[in-house]
Amino acid sequence: MTSTIRTSVVPFVVNATGTGVAQHLIAEGDAGHEFDTDAYPAFGGRDEAPSPLFYALGALTSCNQVTAALVAKDLEITLGSFDFRVQGDLDTAVLVGGADGNANFDAVTVTATVQSDATPEQFQEFVSEVERRCPVSQLFIRSGLEFANDWQQAPLEG
Repeated sequence: MTSTIRTSVVPFVVNATGTGVAQHLIAEGDAGHEFDTDAYPAFGGRDEAPSPLFYALGALTSCNQVTAALVAKDLEITLGSFDFRVQGDLDTAVLVGGADGNANFDAVTVTATVQSDATPEQFQEFVSEVERRCPVSQLFIRSGLEFANDWQQAPLEG
């Protein structure tokens, strides 16, 4: 059997060590970025670093911004600054209490404002393409939770 090597596939690797509910993580690669996670005391942590859930939501905003830059280039529109607010509603009954059900967020809402010179039609296409092409958005969407994506356009300054 012959396997096909796809040159478009990039592996992302994170190594982690930890004790209790805290971890130290290192992203493999030239830069070797490092970060830490912890949990609220109610979950057995000391709240000395962001929760993995905050990192998941933060990954959603930053991946949307990276994807937006790529989509804007393809659509030949200019972007300025971004403002994001993401809310994830989590029923902790499964995580904390061991109840039956899905431990996933029940709902995630992305609210974004981005400066752009796009026409209203271009902006709608832009938002649709960002959602379709963003790997982290697709992780949330395909998980089956209620996903709301509300993007507003602001005038491009400067």
